[in-house]
Amino acid sequence: MKAIRKAVFPVAGLGTRFLPATKANPKEMLPIVDKPLIQFAAEEAVAAGIDVLIFIIGRNKNSIPDHFDKAFELETKLEEGKKQEMLGIVRNILPSHVDCVYIRQAEALGLGHAVLCAQSVVGDEPFAVLLADDLIDAGERTCLNQMVDIHNHHHCSVLGIERVEPETVNRYGIIDSSAMAERLTKVNAIVEKPAIDKAPSNLAVVGRYILTPRIFKLLEQTERGAGNEIQLTDGIAKLLKEETVLGYEFEGKRFDCGSKLGYLHATVEFALKHTELRKDFENYLRDLTEKI
Repeated sequence: MKAIRKAVFPVAGLGTRFLPATKANPKEMLPIVDKPLIQFAAEEAVAAGIDVLIFIIGRNKNSIPDHFDKAFELETKLEEGKKQEMLGIVRNILPSHVDCVYIRQAEALGLGHAVLCAQSVVGDEPFAVLLADDLIDAGERTCLNQMVDIHNHHHCSVLGIERVEPETVNRYGIIDSSAMAERLTKVNAIVEKPAIDKAPSNLAVVGRYILTPRIFKLLEQTERGAGNEIQLTDGIAKLLKEETVLGYEFEGKRFDCGSKLGYLHATVEFALKHTELRKDFENYLRDLTEKI
């Protein structure tokens, strides 16, 4: 099996839940304290050994390539002002060996279609998919690190899964599975956003995937499903009939930054760990709590 070197970031969505903030600015560029969501996802991929980042972008997403590109005017200004620490932050957003590829998704036809757009760059290799909406705090051994280890051992597709509250299963792709080992299951079936009383479990697929290249041919054959979109879940359901697919309950805490409440949770918790802000922010929260 080939090593996983490429990761796909579907970032063409409209981010309607965060309007008007996302009218002209991608939701993936929303900051958690001082770092945009997409940078967290990119750093997670790089930490897992990936050196080709494939961004599936849409209209009004130019700030994403701008963020990862060289900012000559800004760097010159910082250098003239002898602001070396800030200059280092700007210049080292990604390591020099990492390549970024941007592919335009002309029409938002769903997650499955977004992944399919990456076929020409991924080629005949296993690859990762990361949804920046799902910010996962797992320490040094990132969620994708863990999943790459599972893939390297079992040589098959791996889905990042999490147990969710039963009343929320209709928001996710939900799997039916057979336990194999601690945190690891064999996926038998998958269904997109099932009715609460028809869900096969409360094991939800969240925004981390490692997929074999066979998924591309199957997505080409996948008709539009939920929301009149080409669903990645439907493509994975076809893949299950041909190959083994595993579900892995990753170690770490996921923040659903696709929701306003989840975004606020992430902002508060990351601020409490921020080296510059932690003490002052703790004091602020303590004072605020006493006033309430």
